[in-house]
Amino acid sequence: MQFRQFLPLYLRECWRRFSRRFAIGRGGPWPFLGKAPDRLVVAPTDLRIADPYIAHEIHQGRFPLDGRVLETGGHSPFSLEGPSVGFDKILHSFRWLRHLRAANDAESYGDAKKFTEIWIKECGRRVSGVAWEPDVTAQRVIAWLSHSPIVLKNQDRNFYRRFVKSLAVQIRYLHKVAPAVRDGEKRFRVRIALAMATLALPANPAAIKSAARQLDNEIEKQILADGGHISRNPQVTLILLADLLPLRQTYLNLGYTPPKGLVSVIDRMFQALQFFRHADGSLALFNGATAQPADRLLSVLRYDEATGLPLKSTPQMNYQRLSAKGTIIIADTGPIPQDELSATAHAGCLSFELSSGRQRFIVNSGTPSYFHAQYARLARTTAAHSTLIVGDRSSATISNSAFLGPILTDGPKNVDVERKDDATGRQGFIARHDGYAKILGLVHERSILLSADGNVVNGRDRLAKAANQKISINENTPAVIRFHIHPKIKLSYNYKNDIVLTAGNGESWTFHSPDVKPEVEEDIYFADLAGARRSLQITLTFVVSQTSQVNWSLFRTIAKAKTPQS
Repeated sequence: MQFRQFLPLYLRECWRRFSRRFAIGRGGPWPFLGKAPDRLVVAPTDLRIADPYIAHEIHQGRFPLDGRVLETGGHSPFSLEGPSVGFDKILHSFRWLRHLRAANDAESYGDAKKFTEIWIKECGRRVSGVAWEPDVTAQRVIAWLSHSPIVLKNQDRNFYRRFVKSLAVQIRYLHKVAPAVRDGEKRFRVRIALAMATLALPANPAAIKSAARQLDNEIEKQILADGGHISRNPQVTLILLADLLPLRQTYLNLGYTPPKGLVSVIDRMFQALQFFRHADGSLALFNGATAQPADRLLSVLRYDEATGLPLKSTPQMNYQRLSAKGTIIIADTGPIPQDELSATAHAGCLSFELSSGRQRFIVNSGTPSYFHAQYARLARTTAAHSTLIVGDRSSATISNSAFLGPILTDGPKNVDVERKDDATGRQGFIARHDGYAKILGLVHERSILLSADGNVVNGRDRLAKAANQKISINENTPAVIRFHIHPKIKLSYNYKNDIVLTAGNGESWTFHSPDVKPEVEEDIYFADLAGARRSLQITLTFVVSQTSQVNWSLFRTIAKAKTPQS
């Protein structure tokens, strides 16, 4: 990565770090002390799903978070080293209070109060570490406000005052550091927390309007006209909606007018969320998205009052959707997000996913459901996506800069897309990206066409010389077109040596290529709720200097009803 090329990013990051350090001071809470509110006005709703079983585990001194379990052995969980950074962030966010609330018993009330007071004593007196990262603090503020009824249930006035005082310190801290938080989801959540705090705690009208105005600014910056988030991650839309919906309802319940952009943006975000839903109800795995429990998605979607079919494309997020008779194809046809917004984005340009009925057949490998540094990096490479890769080089490079973080560099900047829908009901597109233009002098072009009855998918991948670039490959440079298969799908060869993809319900798709013999290889699927698991992939491998275009197709076979056995 050229330093001069990214000098503006370095300068911006220097300012951000200096601003946060200046706001924090020497690390104590003194800059954020002040008169504490005397009461809580309201407890916003928490839409996230809750599991009373997790509450039972917490009672036993075990914290099952982020796919790991921390055995406390009677010690404070905040004084122990967590099994992962992701675990520590979830622990300090206090989002797990919802599980205690779902259990709804005296032991849960006691634990909610106990662990909150331990945190105040151990972590609330020094502003440092994971506990005070702005995004973690914002989540904790939202969680404490939302679940204050169980934290404060049957507690004395002294604890009530300590709790509210700590909340006030954290809120003032967020006010100070908010301008220095990196652009993206984390800063958005900080603004949500601050807006929620002005409603849940006594605040003057000017403070309420100011927080609403700042939230409106973030909405305008981060939510695109098609309802998607600027990170191009479908899951971010779901995550933000889970906080925006209770915020909107809190404004209405208290008789305040919501921020002008809040109501309309929620409708647009629902539209984007529906765009990325597969036939089985799950979200497509692009740019950092991972597996979500079905009830988590439904807990948000039940507030969607919109009607009608999903859009065929998202013009600002730059995705395409083809849908016919139960077959759904969703494809990434956009450039990488800019600068720090690409820190979790993937090098998966022109990748696609296919689902049919209630089954996902072709997928991307997805982001690990639980934090795993090595897997998270591998999941971002082009090889982890259902698209073409040249010479085992990703179409975008993941930076190794410890200062800027793992942003994407040298990736697709220009992606041309043309829809190919016609009067017969066929839907399709042709798209090309320049991710390989600078380093290899090549442009990748992909076309996908779905028949009107949803039974046939015709695809073509082509490599062409990039304009004003010299081709920089040798005579043996390989290219591989990968089709990652969902772990629940079985693969087999038919008598023509085509590959048959079979789902548990008997439905099958036959994969055929007249140009290159398809092979079945081992694979890994990262986005599983139980953790990374083995899977399979179909590959079409060819030498670029000998073959410039590869055609492939998929044909659906409808499962026949099984005859009941006597």
